[in-house]
Amino acid sequence: MTTNENAAGANFDKLNENLAKVEQLSRRLVEVMAHRKPLRPDLNSPDTDVFVNAANAYMQEMVNNPGKIIEHQLDFWAKSVKHFVEAQNVLMKGKLEAPEDETPSDGRFANPLWQSHPYFNFIKQQYMLNAKAITDAVNDIDGMDDKDKQRLSYFSQQIVDMMAPTNFLGLNPDALEKAVETEGMSLVQGLENLIADLEANNGELVVRLADESAFEVGGNIATTPGKVVFRNRMMELLQYTPTTESVYAVPLIIFPPWINKYYILDLKEQNSMIKWLVDQGYTVFVVSWVNPDRSYADVGMEDYIEDGYLTAISEVKKLTSQKQVNAVGYCIAGTTLALTLSLLKKRGDKSVKSATFFTALTDFSDQGEFTPFLADDFIDAIDKEIEDEGLLRSFIMQRTFSFLRSNDLVYGPAIKSYMMGQTPPAFDLLYWNGDGSGLPGKMAHEYLRELCQANKLAEGGIEFLGETLSLKDVDVPVCAVTCETDHIARWKDCYKGFQQWGSKSKTFIVSESGHIAGIVNPPSKKKYGHYVNADTKLSAEDWMEGATFTEGSWWPRWDGWLKSRSGKQVAARDPGDSEHPVLCDAPGTYVVAKATR
Repeated sequence: MTTNENAAGANFDKLNENLAKVEQLSRRLVEVMAHRKPLRPDLNSPDTDVFVNAANAYMQEMVNNPGKIIEHQLDFWAKSVKHFVEAQNVLMKGKLEAPEDETPSDGRFANPLWQSHPYFNFIKQQYMLNAKAITDAVNDIDGMDDKDKQRLSYFSQQIVDMMAPTNFLGLNPDALEKAVETEGMSLVQGLENLIADLEANNGELVVRLADESAFEVGGNIATTPGKVVFRNRMMELLQYTPTTESVYAVPLIIFPPWINKYYILDLKEQNSMIKWLVDQGYTVFVVSWVNPDRSYADVGMEDYIEDGYLTAISEVKKLTSQKQVNAVGYCIAGTTLALTLSLLKKRGDKSVKSATFFTALTDFSDQGEFTPFLADDFIDAIDKEIEDEGLLRSFIMQRTFSFLRSNDLVYGPAIKSYMMGQTPPAFDLLYWNGDGSGLPGKMAHEYLRELCQANKLAEGGIEFLGETLSLKDVDVPVCAVTCETDHIARWKDCYKGFQQWGSKSKTFIVSESGHIAGIVNPPSKKKYGHYVNADTKLSAEDWMEGATFTEGSWWPRWDGWLKSRSGKQVAARDPGDSEHPVLCDAPGTYVVAKATR
């Protein structure tokens, strides 16, 4: 036997050995799934009425306009047969190559075999034809309610994305090549990754996006020096150690969203907004929200306002001996900051000197990409989940957000982890993304029903803490920062609410990029620019058309805006005082608590 034959035999034996491990792991997988606590079905798909209405509309279209339906079908059939004939003709010529391919470029099909190999190319082209046929059929349905059609479009696209050939081992050349190259070890490692993700979520599949072992909160992320100077059942108040000899008199308090952890603004030194603000001479406070368990079931929006916002503002005033603070609210915390400002206005309290909003929706009349999840059937299911669990669990929200970008945040990472056996990347942003918080049951219900669905804050007012709160009551100087490609809080929708605020001094900024990257955009990166236009009475389209674009981060522009509202320079303040003894070092204790599963 030759050396090459010996090597081939050894490789084959190793492959069989690893495939045997796959069989063993498969039994372990079965055990995990046997103990799975499944989510209620109505959280996984829309009410069947969506599809019934679509079928009825399609049949009605067939009766009223049969020519269009037949034309679509014939076009799909003709292209499919033509594609098959072209592939056959190339093979009949004795060439192991693919026919001409005019399908659009798609990152999922980057492997050269998708273009050159007749088998893989045939599968890819036919998938593209099928996907286009489904998309065209949905787009051409008439007679459906706009929201129902938007939901149908979303869920049909989910089916299209799920059925991509790249999602199946036998049809994915990258995964097959990796399996051969590693003698099957990639499949073993992939199955181990899959089982670990299932075990971490009680049998529910939530794809891990980052290598969790690479990060430690307070170790290599969330490291800006500071102290916890106050704590109650809702939040810890962090005060950061000054880096300048003097600071602005008026303190700055940041309210981050409680869906995720605050340290998105303090990932690492190079892109930490918190550190940058401290270095500019501000006394910076940040609220670190509690990660609620089931005992918080009856905590509502009023608790976040009373024990969160109002308490934090009061304690910061005491700590700094100031009558006013500058406040920042990010995302849902910006929405709640607007509620708080309205309440303060009703009470005649002028504790907030200015307010800055990061990607904050206050008018929910257009629900954008969340429309599929804000219909009654899904919210009814969430209400039942809340009734059973006491909270809206973090992984349910994480899954919802991920499926808005399913190829990037679900299928792509799943292919790399489960088929290719790769360890998820050591990426701090993705680690933060997976380190979420649950929502107390009452709060989630109020937010979804009264703010998102009923849009009460923008339409007639919403009742909290004995007052009717509305957008026109927001009358302090405001700066709103939005992001051009944000799919969670679209800038035009943020602008719609912004225009209803009662403030006489209003600044609106649109940063390039999305919900996170557009905000966490330090000047040192010289990456994303931003748009400004002083005329905020224009329509969104006209505002953008007349806006001035500036290269680089919006942070320095905001710094200039904030300085003019931050008073004179005073001696730098060390964290805490005699009435607020230091409880522990930043980042505190609440931020390291993991979400209830």
